[in-house]
Amino acid sequence: MNSEIISKLRWRYATKKFDPNKILSEAKLEILKEAFNLTATSYGLQPLRLLVLTDPTIKEQLVPISMDQLQVKDASHVLIICTEQTVTSKYIEAHFSRVEEIRNTPRKILDPFEDFLVASFSEMKPEEIDLWMTKQAYLAMGNLLTVCALEGIDACPMEGFEPEKYDELLELHKLGLRSVLVLPVGYRAEDDMFADFKKVRRGVKDVVIEL
Repeated sequence: MNSEIISKLRWRYATKKFDPNKILSEAKLEILKEAFNLTATSYGLQPLRLLVLTDPTIKEQLVPISMDQLQVKDASHVLIICTEQTVTSKYIEAHFSRVEEIRNTPRKILDPFEDFLVASFSEMKPEEIDLWMTKQAYLAMGNLLTVCALEGIDACPMEGFEPEKYDELLELHKLGLRSVLVLPVGYRAEDDMFADFKKVRRGVKDVVIEL
């Protein structure tokens, strides 16, 4: 298949070893920030925040609470996808205020949907809201991985870390957040042998069903 996008996706892999001397430019970092902000989320509520970590001391402290994965230390930046601690009625109302301001949408159109969401979330258990927010975090991760590939940025999506200890170290509770996913980004080391491994996938005919 002759496609630049497909070629880029074949190029990307979960980078196991970063070159600590290669740093993302501010322009590249801004692209990732903007891509995160443009990620699709359910109802458009964006219950997510992105923590961008560059402090070498803190990055070093992340290693033992990241299953000793050195990517968090050697990557140019560590992106930590966080969710809000909860979704309140005020949070939902603030979203619809933005819609009104940006789109100039009449309240008579917005109010029924706003009331519906406020009522729906008020009836959900905390664990149900957490699960919903976590799903939004994975949408953001997938989007960032694709953008990284298109921009020639190496990345390593990580679930293998201790969220509670991340939250404590980074004092995320002060921001009303909790860590969900970690994405070290930067540039692969020349001796990362995983860069040359062939991708192992089931194949399009095995994973796509056409009716």
